Amino acid sequence: MTGNKSSISKADSYEKIGEFWDTHDVTDYWDQTEEVEFEVDIDSQKTYFPVETSLSAKMSAIAKAHGVSTETLLNLWIERNVAEELAIKK
Repeated sequence: MTGNKSSISKADSYEKIGEFWDTHDVTDYWDQTEEVEFEVDIDSQKTYFPVETSLSAKMSAIAKAHGVSTETLLNLWIERNVAEELAIKK
């Protein structure tokens, strides 16, 4: 972490910022804060599944060859297979 990341705590690492806010209350520094706007995508959720390292490396190589991220490739494969399974069950 380079430079001062926290103007209030004057800390230069996330650990020090955490230590500062463990012992201080933001209401004591409210006049030093500023309003910000941000968006939260509440529709997007991720679930993580373990993948063996060797399999992950192979998937990454295939994804790169297709010009997509490994995550995109994996989601496409799973989506296709789930659709096939559901079609079989009908």
